[in-house]
Amino acid sequence: MGVHTVFKLRRGLSPGTERSLVWRIFAIEVGVLTSAFLFLALTPARIESPNRLEGIIGVVALIAVLGLTYLLLRRALTPLERLTSVMRRVDPLRPGQRVPDYGQSLEVVELSRAFNEMLDRLETERRESGRRTLAAQEEERRRLARELHDEVGQSLTALLLQLEHASRGAPPRTAELLARSQETGRASLEEVRTIARRLRPEALDDLGLRSALVNLSERLYEQTALRVDRNLEPDLPSLTPEAELVVYRVAQEGLTNALRHAGATRVVLGLQRTETGVLLRVSDDGRGMNGRGAGTGLKGMRERAILVGATLEIGTNPAGGVAISLAVPSSS
Repeated sequence: MGVHTVFKLRRGLSPGTERSLVWRIFAIEVGVLTSAFLFLALTPARIESPNRLEGIIGVVALIAVLGLTYLLLRRALTPLERLTSVMRRVDPLRPGQRVPDYGQSLEVVELSRAFNEMLDRLETERRESGRRTLAAQEEERRRLARELHDEVGQSLTALLLQLEHASRGAPPRTAELLARSQETGRASLEEVRTIARRLRPEALDDLGLRSALVNLSERLYEQTALRVDRNLEPDLPSLTPEAELVVYRVAQEGLTNALRHAGATRVVLGLQRTETGVLLRVSDDGRGMNGRGAGTGLKGMRERAILVGATLEIGTNPAGGVAISLAVPSSS
């Protein structure tokens, strides 16, 4: 039993007994007019007896009045149906959808405006709470990256030095085992450094957005041999630190998805100036969405885009892969 059905039962209604507002008002009108007609037709207090023709005319008049009443009610309540339709289409991950002021009825107009005001409050609160969450996440990422680099990284470096020192005077068999341990330690140290860079992109803080994207694509090519064709304009408008981080994370997620899920061999990474800010494009030649819905990664992109007032579009490029576009407004 669904939640909607349970709610109906709690109200004392059995499933399927609901009626639209138009039908409820129309039923009241039918009851009133029918009662009046029957009273006039059957009451013993008569001025003169109606003949059959007058009775037929009365029935036809009643039907005409009821039909006209239904059409007028239908027209008057159409704005409510439109409002309901828009409310059902509202997507929290696609902000900016609003309801026009339908009709001339004060109540319907006020209801539309109240709904729009509610959307404004929800989007504002979502954006502010999302920013606070993002700031807390990035601060935690920064802390973990620093601990990995400073503590774990230094411990592994010290271990490598100890192994190297111990292998100098060791017997050949022992020296060989220590050399293998050194290689394992070096691989672990490099993995720790890679995780630290993924947690917090140092290049973004030190070199800026464009250089950070270049560094990201080069590291990806070195690690996976995924070809990344870059088209990054050098002269870009200024962005807030939060917006730059969102652009970087969306590019990072897009490249990762192209490699892990799409099976792509080539990715085009573009960043260019627009009239209102910058536009990031990530498109691959992989297998595409194949009718699948948005996963956790794509939903995370949308949520990040909302935090900085950006617009994210996910579609298909001519090569058949996924095309991601992120339009970010400038800070000036």
